[in-house]
Amino acid sequence: MHVGRIVFAQLIDHIPPYEFTKCVERYDGNYKFRGFSCLDQFLCLAFAQLTYRESLRDIEACLRSVDSKLYHMGIRGKVSRSTLADANEAHDWRIFSDFAQVLINIARPMYASESLGFDLDNTVYALDSTTIDLCLSVFPWARFRARKAAVKLHTLLDLRGPIPTFIEVSDGKVHDVNILDSIVPEADSFYVMDRAYVDFARLHVFHRSGAFFVTRTKKGILLQRRYSRPVDTGTGLRSDHTVVLAAAASRKKYPDPLRRVRFFDEKQQRHLTFLTNNFDLPAITICHLYKSRWQVELFFKWIKQHLRIKAFYGYSENAVKTQVWIAVSVYVLVAIFKKRLGVEASLHEILQVLSLDLFEKVPVLQALGRVASQDKSEAISNQLNLLDL
Repeated sequence: MHVGRIVFAQLIDHIPPYEFTKCVERYDGNYKFRGFSCLDQFLCLAFAQLTYRESLRDIEACLRSVDSKLYHMGIRGKVSRSTLADANEAHDWRIFSDFAQVLINIARPMYASESLGFDLDNTVYALDSTTIDLCLSVFPWARFRARKAAVKLHTLLDLRGPIPTFIEVSDGKVHDVNILDSIVPEADSFYVMDRAYVDFARLHVFHRSGAFFVTRTKKGILLQRRYSRPVDTGTGLRSDHTVVLAAAASRKKYPDPLRRVRFFDEKQQRHLTFLTNNFDLPAITICHLYKSRWQVELFFKWIKQHLRIKAFYGYSENAVKTQVWIAVSVYVLVAIFKKRLGVEASLHEILQVLSLDLFEKVPVLQALGRVASQDKSEAISNQLNLLDL
């Protein structure tokens, strides 16, 4: 019988402790330390994410039931509902935001060689947001409409993985296009986004930075055709044009030529029109790039189903952002864990096994080796394949 370390401790081994300490010290996280550190808080909420705990009382009851194992989990403080609530209010959410970015920087090189599903060597990002509905009477700081509260999770997803590289949590009133101001474009990278992000002044910043964008046009945008390229209509392509903005105000914001690609989606029976500043890729690749944007939608669906970001353990802005960032950290940590150990199981299967075996003293590879492949319906399989890191 294996009498080594518990599974939770084997997972936490993949956290760089020095980097976590730097994040805590950057914001004086343990100032007026009262026996419950930022690390204790992180580990407790990571446990809650992995085991799908519903509330602080739920976390307290479960952890106190295994009190003798808390030391082996790395938790040194006394776990209680009030202590966790105080930590969620007092410990700056930016500690966990910065640490999530540390984990992201570790994970991204591990997935840099993953296939996009089509031939392209450049880095490809998908940008989108999802809205998390809240109760206005409980979360008054997140007022969205007259009788509704919400927060938005703005995410830039590296499609090789996929790994979130940029996340911003805002109140529901922040328009998606404003997030473009917070993103530093990378030269030669592609940014795929829907038409909510069409702002020609902001898109021209990406163009001047040497980055490429692919988006859809909006109604009312006036374009003048300057040049036409031949297309293979058998692939669904209808046209490939070099265009310029016709309206003087728009052309002042984006004076350079654009490329307009028209495509007919036979399955959905609809016409799609794409705009990009890249003139080198085949027109069909531009269409494939926009189609790959769907992965960010699947990412949002996945984390809402498998992590705790729809029900919150605290009501303040700090508590909500802390929980979101720790959820992201857990997601990326498990992705790192999967890659380092060469685990064949999907991310979903790993989380299911961890939720049951966190306190077992078995080698983690042995626990994951018991996962049997299950037949999935085609629809579910297609979704999970995109996120089976």
